Amino acid sequence: MAATASNWAQLRQQARAQETQTESLFHTYSQFASKADLSSKSSDEEQHVEKELNDILEKRSSLLAQLARVLDSETTPSALKSTNLARHREILGQHRTEFSRLKAQIAHTRDRANLLSNVRSDIKAYRSANPEAAEAEYMLDERSRLDNSHNVVDSVLSQAYAVNESFGLQRESLLNIQRRITGAAAQIPGINGLMQRIGSKKRRDGIILGAFIGILFLLFLWLW
Repeated sequence: MAATASNWAQLRQQARAQETQTESLFHTYSQFASKADLSSKSSDEEQHVEKELNDILEKRSSLLAQLARVLDSETTPSALKSTNLARHREILGQHRTEFSRLKAQIAHTRDRANLLSNVRSDIKAYRSANPEAAEAEYMLDERSRLDNSHNVVDSVLSQAYAVNESFGLQRESLLNIQRRITGAAAQIPGINGLMQRIGSKKRRDGIILGAFIGILFLLFLWLW
């Protein structure tokens, strides 16, 4: 019984170590999947990482089979060990699915890159064989760029005209408000005289304040 427990602990330790190793390999392998400019053929490094992933997944499958045999050999299998074994199997299934997904993504990216490369090569060959067509295509591209530039200029001019019209409307609104205020002031008796008296009082207060400040300044100079 003690030997069985020891074997179980050792195998579980190996299983956890292999899961960690698989995660590390996935990190490296996913970098190939995220590249937008994959070469037409897989590199030696990519092939090496892919082989390591295949090998580690097979090793983990064999290791879990050993764990299952150890568990079956027990007279009263532990529920905790059964749960641990089920969890290791679940993680292995998830990693197999992720490995298949990354392989498919790399293949799709590489096929697309190869297709674009072939299309560029065909276009280049066609232009080399038909210089007149290449020149015509170039002129069409230039015409398209000029049309786009004209469209941008027209859009800017339209916006400028709209802003100018908006300013005109605002100016007219302000003039209307000013005329209304002037008309309202003219209709109120004595409002002009009151405004004049207020203005005179402000000027007088300004003169008094200025004179007071001047006197203080002279006193300051004299005492200094």
